[in-house]
Amino acid sequence: MTKKDKLIDRFFSCPKDFTWRELQQVLVHFGYTEHPSGRGVKFINDETQHVICLHPPHPGNIVKRVYLKNVANTLKENSRL
Repeated sequence: MTKKDKLIDRFFSCPKDFTWRELQQVLVHFGYTEHPSGRGVKFINDETQHVICLHPPHPGNIVKRVYLKNVANTLKENSRL
């Protein structure tokens, strides 16, 4: 199992300590590119033109589990998993 596979498995388990950088890596793996927009960030899939809008966590670097669950559900619906 590669590091990417382990990261993706970890992402779908929605851990309490998942970082913004790890989320960026997961979204890039699924074909999304990052586009800053105002205070938030848009992740756009170039193939399907699907957009995921998020705000980076602050003041820390840990993404809330509710956002991880939402992104995971969105990826399951819009990807071939």
